[in-house]
Amino acid sequence: MKIQEKLFMDKSQLEKEGPITIVAFGDSVTHGAVAPGEIDYETVFWNRLKKKLNAVRNYVPINVINAGIGGTTAKASVKRLDSQVLAYNPDLIIVSFGLNDVNGELEDYLEPLKTIFTKCKQSGAEVIFLSPNMLNTYVAEGTPEEYLDYAKKTADMQNLGRMDLYINSAIEIAKQLSVTVCDCYGKWKELSKTTDTTMLLANRINHPTKDMHELFAQSLFEIIMPTEQNSNVDDNTMYNG
Repeated sequence: MKIQEKLFMDKSQLEKEGPITIVAFGDSVTHGAVAPGEIDYETVFWNRLKKKLNAVRNYVPINVINAGIGGTTAKASVKRLDSQVLAYNPDLIIVSFGLNDVNGELEDYLEPLKTIFTKCKQSGAEVIFLSPNMLNTYVAEGTPEEYLDYAKKTADMQNLGRMDLYINSAIEIAKQLSVTVCDCYGKWKELSKTTDTTMLLANRINHPTKDMHELFAQSLFEIIMPTEQNSNVDDNTMYNG
């Protein structure tokens, strides 16, 4: 039963099927990290998504399991897939890795993603690959001093095409495995044509600002819910796609 179908369950169906369960599986952005040393579970994309879904209909409970861990990669996360994701028998799994994986080898990113996508689909859950935001494109004023060297590296990875290669390759893997793609990276790339996207990063490196989590939440919502059913949701935050 798809998320949009479960959202409209009546009492007898709810007793049989149980509430909606979503697992967000990823790195620091999924974890809720924004500015250095700050984690905000209220404004993170998956909480915004939950509110959007319940704004359509609030009778059915929606439980979101946050399986995001700051600093982790797809490769490091394969070992926790069973216990931290699949054990909850989720209706939907949102997979979002790439921001840390870009520091390693491409195959160390793609092969674990294949495993994650395959096992998630075999569980019977709906699966969405949520591509991440862009990295910084320059070392901005206000970048924490302890991260200046890393900010130079991430700017090079973004500007010289390394980040593009990793995310585009991940999207291709997802499509090959019939995993739905929510391409927010592509949306950030479009924004970058007219906007200083480095200023949309709370830590000036790789964590989107609280307001920019709206881009992820709204993009996911539009994939999950048919257009005719999501027109009544009011978005009043910075990003309006």
